[in-house]
Amino acid sequence: MKLNTSLIFLFFLYQLTLSSCVDVKKTIYFANQRDTTLASKNEAPLTYIQANDLLSIAVSSLNPAATAIFNSPNNSYVSSSSASGINLQSPGYLVNTDGNIQFPVIGNLKVSGLTTTQLKDLITKNLLDRKLLVDPVVVVRQLNFKVSVLGEVARPTVLNVPSEKISLLEALGLAGDITVYGRKDNVLIIREEQGKKTFKRLNLNTNQLFNSNYYYLKSNDIVYVEANKAKISSSGRTVVILPIILSGLSFLAIILTNIKFK
Repeated sequence: MKLNTSLIFLFFLYQLTLSSCVDVKKTIYFANQRDTTLASKNEAPLTYIQANDLLSIAVSSLNPAATAIFNSPNNSYVSSSSASGINLQSPGYLVNTDGNIQFPVIGNLKVSGLTTTQLKDLITKNLLDRKLLVDPVVVVRQLNFKVSVLGEVARPTVLNVPSEKISLLEALGLAGDITVYGRKDNVLIIREEQGKKTFKRLNLNTNQLFNSNYYYLKSNDIVYVEANKAKISSSGRTVVILPIILSGLSFLAIILTNIKFK
């Protein structure tokens, strides 16, 4: 019992020593931001439809019977629920590898490279030009808008965003915030658009984020929080020192046992 207590105490003392090595200044958000009012320059960025996106397209008009055919998606996107492991089907229009969808009556539509607003206008124009509906109302939403938060956060996760709008700070908050071992001065955002990947690093110790085009995230963005030197050192030292401590305590236990029986 005493041996177990000693082991727990030594390990706790070791971790406490490592924690004291963390630079407190680098754990603070926006350290140089004074009380002020900033004009909001960061509107949510336009998100362009890409291959494999899943779209919800709802059409309404004064004639429900004529509208019904346009609200029957001809395909579905199959995903697996991480919580239960059950496959779920979500009705919608899956953009194929050519960037097209098949819309009822209208037929093949090239949607990649368009925003959801532009696609709404395109469908509305087709319905009016072909006199398929009178005064149609079209609503287009992206069903698979998601961002990934990885690295030194409390709960690395993939976030589904039904509102299609999320800031970097919201994403970090939903992931449980950056841990004391995460580098707030070097947060990496990976963004892929039109076949190109963009890498952007942000320093959240300063107010740099408030004037950045990356204040709001886009669908499929990846946020990666790098571990600081204290975490890297602790991982390395634990591998080296902990076996030594355990060996020493085991050796001490053997000696005490021999003395007891003598």
